[in-house]
Amino acid sequence: MAKRERSLAGKVVVITGAAQGIGASTATALSRLGAKVVIGDLDQVLAEKTAAELGAEALPLDVTDTQGFTEFLDEVERRVGPIDVLINNAGIMPLAPLDEEDDAATRRLLEINLHAVIHGTREAVKRMRPRGTGHIVNIASMAGKAGFPGAATYCATKHAVVGLSESVHLELHGTGVLVSCVMPAVVRTELASGLGEAKFFKSVQPEDVAQAIVDALRRPKFDVFVPASLDAMGRITRLLPRRLGEGLLRALGGDKILSSATHSSARAEYESRAARSAPAAEKGTDS
Repeated sequence: MAKRERSLAGKVVVITGAAQGIGASTATALSRLGAKVVIGDLDQVLAEKTAAELGAEALPLDVTDTQGFTEFLDEVERRVGPIDVLINNAGIMPLAPLDEEDDAATRRLLEINLHAVIHGTREAVKRMRPRGTGHIVNIASMAGKAGFPGAATYCATKHAVVGLSESVHLELHGTGVLVSCVMPAVVRTELASGLGEAKFFKSVQPEDVAQAIVDALRRPKFDVFVPASLDAMGRITRLLPRRLGEGLLRALGGDKILSSATHSSARAEYESRAARSAPAAEKGTDS
């Protein structure tokens, strides 16, 4: 029997890092379905512009400021109501071979891509579990299922997000609170500046990811691959001996998809913005 489709009308949905890219596309899709969307982003000017176009709300948010993140969620609940859906979308992808990555970049990746997702997930569980309802959506990546040269720490954070989501999903079994983990291929946003294409690793648009998230909220499921064919590809490569699996990755060009852009001038603007994306972390505080 097919799962009954859930209505998203009137649901309070919070999306981090949603001023542009996947977050903005998801906010657009959910707003069209009648959800009450709140955007949290470091770029308040762009967040307010995006929210105004959708009839949504925007509040300032530095996800690396854990106290500020908690207060942000408190403010959402004061203004709009209990949070039904939290989408942990904020993330960065600076590229460099590991021996060229400086410690500040490593800390930013860990704080934004992992610690903030842990904190957001924990806060959502605290709010949703007592009510017996809610849905947490963590944006990981296909890089959370495999390793790609040129992005070792990024891959490490996304592996961790997959593991976090798996564990919390099991912890919440039977509580009414759901977890989904979204694992897209390369998404054509600013984050993918300078990246090429690889055979059978076709990039996707942010609207494709947004639609997959909407589908997972309407008909809940844990694993969300974008495109869906990534699931089959991943299963096949994991069944192969390591040597053959790595050979297949190289034959398809997957080993170059990120590393080829590590010194690309096309990424200069994005890399500069990513370096300014964790003000609280740069201060060495979590408050």
